[in-house]
Amino acid sequence: MATAEVIPLTLPPLPEGWNAEKDFKILGTLSNATQRNIEPVGPHFLAHARRKRHRRTFSEDERIQAQERVKKVEEEEDNEISEPEDPIMLSRDAKDWKGQDHYAVLGLSKYRYRATPEQIKRAHRKKVLRHHPDKKAASGQDDENDNFFKCIQKATEILLDPAKRRQFDSVDEAANVDPPSKKQLSKGNFYKLWNPVFESEARFSKIQFVPMLGDESSSKEEVEAFYNFWYNFDSWRSFEYQDEDVPDDNENRDQKRHIERKNANARRKKKTEDTARLRRLVDDALAVDERIKKFRKEERAGKDKRRLEKEAEAKRLAGEKEKARLEEERLKKESEETAKAEREQNKKAKEAAKNAAKKNKRVLKSSVKDVNYFSKSGEASAAQVDAVLDDVELIMNKISNEELASLATRLTGMDKDAAAIKTIYATAARKLIEEGKLREAEIKTFF
Repeated sequence: MATAEVIPLTLPPLPEGWNAEKDFKILGTLSNATQRNIEPVGPHFLAHARRKRHRRTFSEDERIQAQERVKKVEEEEDNEISEPEDPIMLSRDAKDWKGQDHYAVLGLSKYRYRATPEQIKRAHRKKVLRHHPDKKAASGQDDENDNFFKCIQKATEILLDPAKRRQFDSVDEAANVDPPSKKQLSKGNFYKLWNPVFESEARFSKIQFVPMLGDESSSKEEVEAFYNFWYNFDSWRSFEYQDEDVPDDNENRDQKRHIERKNANARRKKKTEDTARLRRLVDDALAVDERIKKFRKEERAGKDKRRLEKEAEAKRLAGEKEKARLEEERLKKESEETAKAEREQNKKAKEAAKNAAKKNKRVLKSSVKDVNYFSKSGEASAAQVDAVLDDVELIMNKISNEELASLATRLTGMDKDAAAIKTIYATAARKLIEEGKLREAEIKTFF
């Protein structure tokens, strides 16, 4: 009985100055009590109830349970390995061990490469108990033929050796599942018929995990990954089990090398044929896989949709380009028409301004003419007329059309008042002199 080991472990000291009254903090409160009904359950309670019911002691109950477990295991083994024995198999020659079905000899035909080492050992034990020569002699059987017992021993030897079992599984045709025919496919489900075929072939794959066929809900990526894997299937099958036996006679070395080369060539040929067979099998499955047709249809629909979208986009861009061109032409035309209208308006405005300026200039010239060019005695002399008109012309050339119009408006209401008219001209001349547009010496008659 194991002894308990005591490990000394001291608690950390409390902080210096810690006081329970002032430093202790309540983080929560206890909830109210809840009444619950508790029922006894579990294997120990069931064992207790079983002992009370049958009035057994602990030792009696354990002995009876052990017997029932043994009986259950034996029944399970009988149910698990319960194949009827073929009379032809029972009478076969033990020397022809390469031609025998080792799984069938042990009653494991339904398991084959999926049989575990434990199942093989149990099957071997059962077959030995039934066919051991001593067992037969004890039961009064006079048959001295122990060929089938040797077959059992050979099958167990091969199936419990991983390398030899792998060689046998490599050529175990009974584990293969034939692909469905066209008639079967026309009446049955594609996935239910083809899935067992690929499950059977998957046992030869060097790469695990092996993708399976899936169903109608599988995505395009999953289906493509499945067929890509099987078209590039890497098989470990070597076909060594079917090699011709190499003689152990060291004296005939040439014959030995010849058989070894012959076996190597035969294995390569069988490997090539098996690869071609698997490729044909995948081709047949691919040819009738409705998902491929659906994906191709969707791909064509997608291409057509993209083509139509591309054409619609090109048409839209062309329409927008044409619309932009027409809009540009319209704006250009409007701009040209607006510019033309502005030019005509400016031309009319200029002509109107020019005509107004001519009219206003006539008003200015008429204003000095009406007052006899500011002559105080009789008819103004030619020199007086020229001097006044020169001053008026000088002022008219120095002022803007607006100022000219304003000046003409003021002169229009003077009614031949020479002094007022002269004052108006003098004021205009003075303003021009102040603005630096005229010199006082240039004005001869208004000052």
